[in-house]
Amino acid sequence: MRLALVLAVSLLTVLALLVAAVAIGSTPLPVRAVIDALAGGDGPTARIVMDLRLPRALLALLVGAGLGTVGCLLQTTTRNDLADPFLFGLSSGAAAGAVLVITVTGDLLGLWTLPLAAFAGGMAASVIVLALIARLGDRGPARLVLAGLAVSFLFMALTNYLVFAGDQRAAHSVLFWTLGGLGLARWDLLPIAAVGLAAILAFAFVRHRNFDALLAGEDTARTLGVDVVALRRTTFLVCAFATAAFVSISGVIGFVGLMVPHIARALAGPMHGRFVPVAALTGAGLLLVSDIAARTLLAPQELPIGIVTTSLGAVFVLALLTREPRG
Repeated sequence: MRLALVLAVSLLTVLALLVAAVAIGSTPLPVRAVIDALAGGDGPTARIVMDLRLPRALLALLVGAGLGTVGCLLQTTTRNDLADPFLFGLSSGAAAGAVLVITVTGDLLGLWTLPLAAFAGGMAASVIVLALIARLGDRGPARLVLAGLAVSFLFMALTNYLVFAGDQRAAHSVLFWTLGGLGLARWDLLPIAAVGLAAILAFAFVRHRNFDALLAGEDTARTLGVDVVALRRTTFLVCAFATAAFVSISGVIGFVGLMVPHIARALAGPMHGRFVPVAALTGAGLLLVSDIAARTLLAPQELPIGIVTTSLGAVFVLALLTREPRG
């Protein structure tokens, strides 16, 4: 009963934020006009809603839900409450792929060049991490975290070099990919984010009992028939695929995958059948709020959304550190 109430309130909140994200902007729109446009209205307002603001709001919803779910699975499999996609080099690899295109190669494939390059960079980072783990031998989640950090620093160094050695006039575009933004939102790109979200949610629901078993410890999970090493590697690969899909459109948006699992766990408990859907809705709501803030705090200028989420994340981590220990 409590879960149903939490899900209902979360869903209604996300829907309200979706409407607010469409209505709020450089030119505020009445909610009634937004609803009319969504119902099939015509005219300048309808074009603003349908061509610009609705795709952006939907992208925020998809990416926020996906990053929140990725954070849940990474934190469970690594038993690290600070795990998120950036920690494992997934986001930095995608950003490096995009920056390579911006500063060196140019738009060889037209509008699809940046998303494809960012996706390739994210997957390359995941392959390197998994190769390191295979080379060193899987000795628990600590090795996965260390390998991810090493790859993250490697791709961050590559990105900084490309920025320094490349076309300095591309600095603004580089900032978009390193700090995140939803300015690339278009209807034809939304399926990329939707596929990433579908993949991570499907995997989480299919394997939710295995993740629940991990909560009791690796030894207990093994006695229950869970192949912990295979689960960890598969989880990392699926998370890498989903993260690469998100970052390929939105750039690096930090701390969403870190914050959301803690909030969702407090609302729904640790069992993944309950935890994951609440986390997805929480992530969607968080990124919608962050996007509204990014577009309004310095209006008419737009802040990179990563600045907003990183600021929230810093406060959140400080709150975790200062929280009284349980028991």
